[in-house]
Amino acid sequence: MKRIVASDFDGTLTTRDTLIEFIRYAFGTRAFLLGFLKYAPLLVLMKLHLYPNYKAKEKVFAYFFKGMKIEEFDGLCQRFAKDNRHLLRPEGIKVLQQAQADGAEILIVSASIDNWVQPFFEGVRSQASGDSSIRVIGTQVEVKAGLLTGRFLTNNCYGQEKVNRILELYPNRQDYHLTAYGDSRGDKELLAFADESYFKPFRQS
Repeated sequence: MKRIVASDFDGTLTTRDTLIEFIRYAFGTRAFLLGFLKYAPLLVLMKLHLYPNYKAKEKVFAYFFKGMKIEEFDGLCQRFAKDNRHLLRPEGIKVLQQAQADGAEILIVSASIDNWVQPFFEGVRSQASGDSSIRVIGTQVEVKAGLLTGRFLTNNCYGQEKVNRILELYPNRQDYHLTAYGDSRGDKELLAFADESYFKPFRQS
């Protein structure tokens, strides 16, 4: 039977939320704080589950990145991943490398934008085989005429959407054994969907 290992990214494989760190990296702490203060009421409502997670996230993303050239954005994402590899939890990466060496397919299923998540795994290779084919399933951004519109092209990859996106790739659930790793409310459905699940597994690293 095919083995698939699916892991959340922020908080599970990283020590911090990368959306926050990415904005701070791109614009500096002062601009980051001003932007988040502007949307503080919405973010509080989101935490209280009184305002949709994806809408709050999209508004914050648009505030900072709407109108940016996609080439500039992608370059920023590459530099961010290169300069912030210390955010990765070593034990989590080691577990994924071992699973990959044992023949499992590895998925990173994240609500973060896949443009900056994918570069974190370009240098992560199986210690046994040297394979680096780790697939990232994240929230995708809309681009028109080479510019970010500030909107998301896909649903925010959070909650049930994580399960939906896996089923798009692997619709025959009976054909594979799924192991999942997560750390928050946004991973609840993914963990319940898996044959084997782990909640906050790498916090010691």
